[in-house]
Amino acid sequence: MRIDVLTLFPEMCEGVFGTSIVGKAREKGIVSLNAVNFRDFSGNKHGSVDDTPYGGGGGMVLKPDPIFAAVEHVLEEAENGERPPRIILMCPQGKPYTQRIAEELAREEHLIFICGHYEGYDERIREHLVTDELSIGDYVLTGGELPALTVIDSVVRLQPGALGNETSAVTDSFSTGLLEYPHYTRPVEFRGWKVPDILLSGHHANIEDWRREQALKRTLTRRPDLLDSANLTDKDRRMLERLRKEQL
Repeated sequence: MRIDVLTLFPEMCEGVFGTSIVGKAREKGIVSLNAVNFRDFSGNKHGSVDDTPYGGGGGMVLKPDPIFAAVEHVLEEAENGERPPRIILMCPQGKPYTQRIAEELAREEHLIFICGHYEGYDERIREHLVTDELSIGDYVLTGGELPALTVIDSVVRLQPGALGNETSAVTDSFSTGLLEYPHYTRPVEFRGWKVPDILLSGHHANIEDWRREQALKRTLTRRPDLLDSANLTDKDRRMLERLRKEQL
């Protein structure tokens, strides 16, 4: 996979690109990560990439020409894959980002992220360049770099070979449609708090049942809205019915 981030602050990206799971995936050649300063494509001696909005109003708007030129440069530089890249605009108006979208993007060959830093984007960028608009939440940040890096982290960790334990991503919260069950490790007892006996039993089938029930319970308590779209078995529904009765 190749990932390019178009930004005015490439230095914000390099720390993430070289650290933890993302950094290891880059070292292994699982993913190619590049930060592109689109100021280099301004086309003017001042390096200006923004201007005042037509019709008046506060703030500055990113001009279309440097963004289009930077994307076209990346496309020329990249090897042609089987599919065209997904060109993603990070903005508060975008589609709410979810684990399902992360899994979808993880199957792509090439992702290009566009990160703004001013009042907004010239609408022609939205209409004629990008394929996706994504938001990581209903709030506004200074720029699109942190949201883009959040998406990149969630996508890279889904690449084969990126995680030491390939089952980790499968059991993460949201990957199954539910929140993840609780985890415990040594010591068995800490300050009077003991690990649940079931986890020490060695009975794997019972442990799996317990974990599934705990995932259902945690989701019911903290994010009941997820249950509407979760893939539930008849056994899950019976567990949920019992859990709901216990809450009354």
